[in-house]
This record gives sequence, C-alpha cells and structure tokens, in this order.
Amino acid sequence: MGRTHVDAVIVGAGWAGSIMAKELTEAGLSVIMLERGPERMTPVEGAYPESIDELRGAVRKRLFQNLSQSTVTIRNTMDQTALPYRQLAAFLPGEGVGGAGLHWSGVHFRVAPEDLRLRSSVIERYGEKFIPEGMNLQDYGVTYAELEPFFDKAEKVFGTSGEAYKVQGKIVGNGNVFSPDRSDNFPLQAMKDTFSASIFRDAAKNAGYHPYALPAANASRQYTNIYGCQMGPCNFCGYCSGYDCYLYSKASPNVNILPALRQDPGFTLIPNAHVLRVDLDSTKTKATGVTYLDTETREETSLSADLVILGAFQFNNVHLMLVSGIGKPYDPVSNTGTVGRNFVYQTITSSRVWLPSSTYTNQFVGAGGAGVAIDDFNSMNFDHGPRGFVGGSPVWVNQAAVKPIAAAIGAGGGGTPRWGSAYKNALINTYKHSLGIDAHGSNMAYRDVYLDLDPTWKDVYGQPLLRMTFTWKDNDIRMNQYVVSRIEPIARAMGATKMNLVHLNAGQPFDTRNYQTTHLGGGAIMGDNPQTSALNRYLQSWDVSNVFVIGSNAFPQGMGYNPTGMVAALAYWAAHHIRTTYLKFPGPLVKA
Repeated sequence: MGRTHVDAVIVGAGWAGSIMAKELTEAGLSVIMLERGPERMTPVEGAYPESIDELRGAVRKRLFQNLSQSTVTIRNTMDQTALPYRQLAAFLPGEGVGGAGLHWSGVHFRVAPEDLRLRSSVIERYGEKFIPEGMNLQDYGVTYAELEPFFDKAEKVFGTSGEAYKVQGKIVGNGNVFSPDRSDNFPLQAMKDTFSASIFRDAAKNAGYHPYALPAANASRQYTNIYGCQMGPCNFCGYCSGYDCYLYSKASPNVNILPALRQDPGFTLIPNAHVLRVDLDSTKTKATGVTYLDTETREETSLSADLVILGAFQFNNVHLMLVSGIGKPYDPVSNTGTVGRNFVYQTITSSRVWLPSSTYTNQFVGAGGAGVAIDDFNSMNFDHGPRGFVGGSPVWVNQAAVKPIAAAIGAGGGGTPRWGSAYKNALINTYKHSLGIDAHGSNMAYRDVYLDLDPTWKDVYGQPLLRMTFTWKDNDIRMNQYVVSRIEPIARAMGATKMNLVHLNAGQPFDTRNYQTTHLGGGAIMGDNPQTSALNRYLQSWDVSNVFVIGSNAFPQGMGYNPTGMVAALAYWAAHHIRTTYLKFPGPLVKA
C-alpha cells in the first residue's frame, strides 16, 4: 500500500499550526495536522469546575509536556556537560491540541517597528561599536508596515481587547503613546483595570511615565470572530495561564479557530502523533512528507505531502530541523551554520510592593491579559547611550488572580520564615495588601548561546535530545537592573510601606529551578542572508523550499513583548505568500 498523500502536512496544533491549517484549507488544499499530544476539547477538559482546579492545573501541570518522553538538556556554558530538564519549572511547553495557545495567559502585543530592524536601529543611533562583541544582532528582513495587516487580522481572530493610541494617523484614545500606527481599532474595548492596575496607572503618571491598558486576548464582552467562532465575556476569575478557559473568554486555537476548521472536509487532525522526522528526497533539497509515531499503538506511519509546515513549539521546530537534516547546524566555534543559532529567552523579574494595611489589593480578582503597562523603557523608546546596553523592557502590573497554593508558596518575599506565626502573618499581609510588578524584558542573541543535538542523551524514541546552551549575559543583566530601578518611583507614588525589587545579578547563571517564562525564541531564525539565517523573510527554509517553519524560533533576538502576537502575525504573513505566490510558482520565494 502506498503512502497517504496530502497537499500539506502541518506539525503542531497550536496557534501557528492552526492558523496555517485554516489559511491553507481556505486555499483549497487538503491538510493533515499532526499533534503529538492528546485531543483537547474545551467543552470536555475545560468544563467547570474541574478546569479551575489549581492542584490539577498549576501544580500537576496537566496541559504541559511530558518530560519523561522527550525533553531538552541544559547547560550554561560550552565547557559544561548538559543534563536533562527533568521537572517542569523554568519554562512550561504545552502538549496536546491547542499547545501553548491553550495554556497561555492572553497578553497580545504587536511589535515595536524598531525591534524588527534592531541591528540597523542601533547602528544608526549609536554606531556599530555600540554592539557588544559576540552579540549576534540581526534584522528580521520584514517591516512593520508589511506585517500590520496581519497583526490586524490576528487581533480580529483572537478577539483582542485594548485601547488604541493612533489609527490611520489620528490619535483616537489613551493607548500606548509609543505604539506604531494601526489600520483599525482593537475589536473589543480594553479590559477593566483591577484595583492594583488602577493604582499603578495613577502612580506611573505621577512618576512621569505613560501607562496604558495591556492588549489582552481575554474578551471584555461577548464576541464572534471572523471565522464565526464565539467568545464569552471574561469574569476575572484568573484561571488563565495554565488553564483552558471554561467561559470561552480567553483566545485559544481550540476556541477561536478549530471549531471552524474542523468543519472543513479538507482538514484532518491526528492527535497522539509524534513526528520523528521530515522526509527528504535524495538531493536533500525537497521534503517528500513526514514520518510519525502513533504514541498509543507505537506504529510508524509516513505521509506524503507537497508542502510541510513546522508549527510546533520553538525548540521542537529546531529539533525537527536538526534530526531531519534541514539546513546546516550552527557551530559556535567557527560561527558558521544557521540551525540552532541565535537562541534567546526573556529577562523577566517580578518585584513586589506592599501598601498600607488600609489598602486591599483584592488579588483573587484578575485575568491573564488584564493590566496596565509602561513602555518608557522598552525597545528604542529611551536613550541607551549613557546606559551602554542594547534592549529594553515594558513594566506592568498584570494581576492574573493569586490562587491559594501560589499565595502560600510565595508569601512574604525574601527573608520570610517558611512556617509558624511569622509566616502566617506574612501570608495574610502579602495576600491582602501587596501587588506584583513585572519587568518583562528582551534578551539578545550571542555567539555562544545556541541549540544543538546532545551527543549523549536520547529521548524515548531513540533520537538525540536537543541541547540548550544558555546563560544570562552582562548586557541583559544591566538592562534588567536599570529598568527595575525605574520601578521605585512608581512604588513610592503608590505609598508603598515596603518593596522587594527583584533583578538579575552580575554573574548570575540561568537557573532552571524557578519559573521565569515560556517565551523561548530563535534557533531557526528569519532574515535576508542564508549565511546567518535558517529561513527567508517568508519563513521558508533556504535549503528545502517546500518547508516553512512558523513560530518564535524565527525571532533573531528576544523582545520585551510576549511572542504570541508576533507569531500569529508571522503565520498569517507566511500563509499569505504561500497562497498568493508559492502555490502558483513552487520554489524559493523572492522579495519583490
């Protein structure tokens, strides 16, 4: 019996895969989407009250990757031996239909135009010598103006709540004064401020900054998107990050795309399908399909396809490219090769501010995307010259509702006893009268920070694990310290009685034991030079032209914003060029 043939096979059923599947089926293609995790249906697994079980969700991590089957190995520097990441802590990759798009919080940014051409922006303003030695700073090869229609489309699919500042050149509201022009307003009005967001907004203004409502893929009212998928209004229960939303209020592929996609006769979703490799022809320049393993029956199956889309989690995309022989693996010694190059993370630190005992912060109320931020120290919005570093960070209060177990674990801040009356008093005081403030910053790419295949460790399928060589560098540490220091005037304007400002420290290595963020990027980046990027500006492999790789793996360096909005826009951008150009003239896409 011959191999099953399909026009396009898509690896991964998260945001990237679902967007690509919808776009390609609309173009008339037959599409099979493979997801290595289980089927997840919001009416079933997301039903109330089981969906808001903190023990099942945040503690036992039911929506996240099973590290006993496949994981990554981690080391800080090239002279160390990497060891497997065995317990979910520092970052939490999703698994199952919806992927990380099911368990994310909902903060839905666009991108600062300068971040898309960061190398050029830095050189124009400060000169090439301002870039530290060993920093692989690169431009994306695509502009904000080119991506803007796709940011707009993604927001209308996600049902994003927000307040614009400028639409078609006209100031229309009290949004982010640093944000670029928009072609249209947000589809929904901004989420209401929680109490902590409200006092942060007032204090930030008093400190001379420019606060704005976070753009949130949490619906501020009922909404029907452009695919006919429906969302309910958010009730600020706070069970967003790590949970599937029982109110259908948080955007996810499961709520906003898949209900429409599942009705298309040209679409097939296969869960529990772990893709082992992309199959290549004898020239290694064309993909012929993929081979996957049914994780329940342990049966291998090969699919034949004209087009292969990798839309899995960031490091899973990189791993598949490496084990399949797509592109040249990166070598940090010779600084050659592209697959594994420019691996990045984010420099997020969470500080806490305590207010007078007469002020109650109501931390049981919240939503994943609800909050107020300032961008005064993000991207190129301030003078980096006297500071001597590249990058920046938004600062925000993003109250996503503190839950009982999390409150008990995080009570009191540094130096608080872990038991007894002092602990209990700190727990009560922290829960009632404090709030968290995050510095959610960029992370630059470096020559000796990268991904490759581990020479020792293998997964349960017999394939080498992906090895992560990563630690914090001086540039990013100093950036984080500077931005965190700018929080103090805000805290004082709030009337803080105590503050615990948390920042990275010089010489501090990356520590996998504590959660930071799941915003990993790079490793298979886009650009305009095949010597320094694995993908062209359309996210098409330079080496295998019928393979497109969609995800935050395409980011040449980290940014201060959450990656999901950018991933969605890039997916729509790539899909547009596949539909309008590639399907008519298969082969390498060339910039017009």
